[in-house]
Amino acid sequence: MPQVIFVETDGTERPVNAPVGLSLLEIAHMHNIDIEGACEGSLACSTCHVIIETTWFTELEEPSEDEEDMLDLAFGLTRTSRLGCQIIMTEQLDGLTVRLPKGVNNMML
Repeated sequence: MPQVIFVETDGTERPVNAPVGLSLLEIAHMHNIDIEGACEGSLACSTCHVIIETTWFTELEEPSEDEEDMLDLAFGLTRTSRLGCQIIMTEQLDGLTVRLPKGVNNMML
């Protein structure tokens, strides 16, 4: 089974099993990784914002216009920021490394 490495805000690396077909948000929740996902993956917030390691960023499909709009609301936005609900695990992403941002901007409260 492929793995994803989540890097927590304190730098701790957490490699976890990542079933193919699930989003990074779903995988994080399965393993009690601290990603909020306030809209439950419906692309209506930016609370599942993750920062993709540079070497992996070009391996991902381009973000949709809707995802880019939501990313504009994300706390700590970077050039390699993506929404975890929009990245679907594949065998080719085995070893994907993502960093959690220092905070979230929850506009749904």
